[in-house]
Formats: sequence, C-alpha cells, structure tokens
Amino acid sequence: MRIPARFAPIVFGAMLSAIMVAIVSAFVLATARGLDPGFTAQWLKSCATTWPVAFPTVTIVAPWVRRLVARVTG
Repeated sequence: MRIPARFAPIVFGAMLSAIMVAIVSAFVLATARGLDPGFTAQWLKSCATTWPVAFPTVTIVAPWVRRLVARVTG
C-alpha cells in the first residue's frame, strides 16, 4: 500500500521527527544517565512524550526552512 503523493510533506515530517527524536533522546539519556538497566524503558518513554511536540514542529517549520535555504543558497 502506497501513500498518495499529496501527503508527502506530512510523511516527511513524521519520519524526520521520529528519527530525530529517537537519536537525540538516546544521546541525551546516555549522556545524562549512562546505559543503566532502565535505559530502554526511559528512552521509549522519552520518545513517546517528545515526538508529539517534534512532529508538528517539523511539519510547520520545514517549508519555512526550505524557503530560507533557497534564499541563502540561490
């Protein structure tokens, strides 16, 4: 099953924000707490609470950033 192309900006925002949240929250937790036995549970909780903020932020900000990049590189 393929997602229609008109949803590409939303899918982009969802994927980018999920990847960013996963990587950044793992890095921050590992730096702050180390890789203790509860790391995975805390990481999943962190991802679940952060992604609802990251997803709309990326989706709303991405078009503005694309225009800004086009302006400074063109």
